[in-house]
Amino acid sequence: MTSTEPIIGIDLGTTNSLVAFADTNGARVLGDNDEQLMPSTVRINFDGSVVVGSEAAARIIEFPDRTINSVKRLMGRSLEDASSDLDYLGYEVVAGENNTTRVRVQTDNGEKILTPEEVSAHILKALKSQAEQSLGSRVNKAVVTVPAYFDDAQRQATRNAGRLAGLEVVRIVNEPTAAALAYGIGARGDGNTDSKVIAVYDLGGGTFDVSILKLIPKNDENSTEFFQVLATAGDTHLGGDDVDHLIVEMFMREIGNQLGLKADHAIDSFDASTRKALIGFARSVKHRLSTHESAAVSIQLGDGHQFDRTLTRDEFDSMITQWVDRSIQSCKRALRDAFGSGALAKGSIDAVVMVGGSTRIPLVRNRVGEFFEVEPYTAIDPDRVVAMGAALQASIIAGTMPGSLLLDVIPLSLGIETAGGAIAKLIMRNTTVPARAIERFSTSVDGQVNVKIQIAQGEREMIADCRSLGTFELRGIPPMPAGVPKLVVEFLVDANGVLNVSAIEERSGKRAAIQIVPNHGLTPDEVDQIEAESFKHARDDMTQHQIVDLVTNSSLDYKWISERVERFESLLDDDYKVELLSKLEELKSFIDRAKADWRSVEPNSFHHAKEELDRSSMRLQEIGIAESLRADKES
Repeated sequence: MTSTEPIIGIDLGTTNSLVAFADTNGARVLGDNDEQLMPSTVRINFDGSVVVGSEAAARIIEFPDRTINSVKRLMGRSLEDASSDLDYLGYEVVAGENNTTRVRVQTDNGEKILTPEEVSAHILKALKSQAEQSLGSRVNKAVVTVPAYFDDAQRQATRNAGRLAGLEVVRIVNEPTAAALAYGIGARGDGNTDSKVIAVYDLGGGTFDVSILKLIPKNDENSTEFFQVLATAGDTHLGGDDVDHLIVEMFMREIGNQLGLKADHAIDSFDASTRKALIGFARSVKHRLSTHESAAVSIQLGDGHQFDRTLTRDEFDSMITQWVDRSIQSCKRALRDAFGSGALAKGSIDAVVMVGGSTRIPLVRNRVGEFFEVEPYTAIDPDRVVAMGAALQASIIAGTMPGSLLLDVIPLSLGIETAGGAIAKLIMRNTTVPARAIERFSTSVDGQVNVKIQIAQGEREMIADCRSLGTFELRGIPPMPAGVPKLVVEFLVDANGVLNVSAIEERSGKRAAIQIVPNHGLTPDEVDQIEAESFKHARDDMTQHQIVDLVTNSSLDYKWISERVERFESLLDDDYKVELLSKLEELKSFIDRAKADWRSVEPNSFHHAKEELDRSSMRLQEIGIAESLRADKES
């Protein structure tokens, strides 16, 4: 039975927290784009008032002793249990009842003692308010995620935090389970009786966890699929913050050398504003290197001094290799724990799900894929995947599980944009998953070194009328004449509906890829509407596509034949040259008119003009071949 009361999904994270909701439109994170990722940070002001989220995090250096972050490390733990974390926290942690952790903050009215649950409740209240504003209704129930290794005390502490925030926590879900659910793993209900083993690699800002899960399928119609945690491993002090500090240390060392300082300067020897600025520069460099081959930074040092530095992807990878190695060692431990002390059984992993902002780093993705021998799932934003999975679990409980995420066939055709704005469909709608298709393309411009590939979904013939799913670039192709590069594009949709698109230029070996979940956000009604629109516009769409293709192919013919007429002009008799020039002019007229308005040309006449020129140019081609052979002999 469907619940009329919304149930939200909450990722209560160590560094950041999010709230999401799922309905027939799919799962989505709630809040404005700039505010969706809420820092799990709470500041207690001198007057006792509370500030939560970005504003608190932005001024943590000014108020280190009254700004509480990473409180998740204290949830349900004794002071002794949390002792290894205390050095990393800037606020005071004291013993409370039964030696459990408490946070002590000084206010105008004396000291204030807070439990970790109370601090977490402030974060949950802010997320609850964010959800209510987005949904336009009261929210009283939530599914909240926790790490797989949380014990009963930590899980109960999370429930208590929800109660203090005015939320009924209807289900506690392991973060790895939520991440798997976001990709439709374990929620398909497809009758498959084969169990699956999933690795969830979670590398955030300050912590790293890896979990090995086993999906236990349904035995019959009345049972449900569930995940069994086979093993967990990790490092509570390994994350993106370490990378920031590595870059900052490099800045400080090189700035010191530039200014002639005798010793390296640690970041702690600079004032708060300088430290904050340097960390900001480091993060911007790190983020850019996730998508570019280099990142430049320019820092004004004062007294006419300026520090300019360009960090390349190769330098960055070398810098962080040991950091990535630490996470891989944890993966090895998790596999040993899951499968015993024998072989690491990497081949037993059916899927790898990437969670946490630090998994955007290309070296991380490559090393994880190599280690597990499986292409990792990265299609869903790694910062948001846990919250979206929690929302999907909430929708299951509420009875509103969006069927659009659970399809066994591809609901709409998938393809890429071609020259002129048309779409080349590689996988057609209603194809059963898993599905695979390969198509060959080339360039349309001389000397093109980068090719932008746009992926789209839909039944219309032009890219503008389809649903864009994403773009990526194949970079570094050696400059060649148009039509010479050999581009191979592969579409692979796996059993969970995740689309992997890869491209390779065969002559140079350059590769690029992207991963997408094409069904997110589409309801069955929207799929039906898109299909109906394609029938309505079918005749015009096919004609426009035909003319766009004719423009692309005819433009290459016109260029090639014009160049050879000019090159071999002295070898052509006058009548033949006049014939070629006349047919070139006729084809150019069709091209120009079609570019201005595709409706202004008749496609069959356009096609006939192209074929006539192609036929007439056969003799020109023979002349060109003969001249090339003669030149080879003379050389």
